[in-house]
Amino acid sequence: MKHSALRKFAAAAVLAVSFTGLSMVSASTAEPAPAPAVKVTAGHDQLGSFAPEFAHLNDDVLFGEVWSRTDKLPAKIRSIVTVTSFVSSGVLDSSLKFHIMKAKENGVTKEEMAEILTQTAFYAGWPKAWAAFRYAKEVYEG
Repeated sequence: MKHSALRKFAAAAVLAVSFTGLSMVSASTAEPAPAPAVKVTAGHDQLGSFAPEFAHLNDDVLFGEVWSRTDKLPAKIRSIVTVTSFVSSGVLDSSLKFHIMKAKENGVTKEEMAEILTQTAFYAGWPKAWAAFRYAKEVYEG
C-alpha cells in the first residue's frame, strides 16, 4: 500500500515536470544567465506622452524585465500562460494575436497551440476559443 501511494506520487511528479517542459534543478549552484532584455517600444510609441509611467511599466518592466527572466520560466511557457490568460479573460483583440505570434516565435508548435486552445475552451468558454482559433490559424497558416 505504501509503495502504491509512492508510485502514484512519483508518476504525478513526472507528469507535472513533463507537461511544463521544465527540468529538475540540479544540486549545482550555477544558474543559467537571464536572457538579454527584450526591447519593446509599443507603450512609449502609443501612450508615452499621455501615460509615460504606464508606457515605462509596459515596455521596460513587463517586456524588458519580466519576459527576460527565462532562467525562472522559459519563454515558451510564459507564452502559453499569456495566451491562456488572454483567452480566459476575454482579451480577444490584436494583443492576443501578437501573443500568439510570440508563442510561435518562442517554440509553441501549431499542434501545441491547437491543444492549448482546445483545453482552454472547456474552462474559459467555447466562443472565446473560437475567436482565438481564428488568430492562431492566421498566424500558423498565414
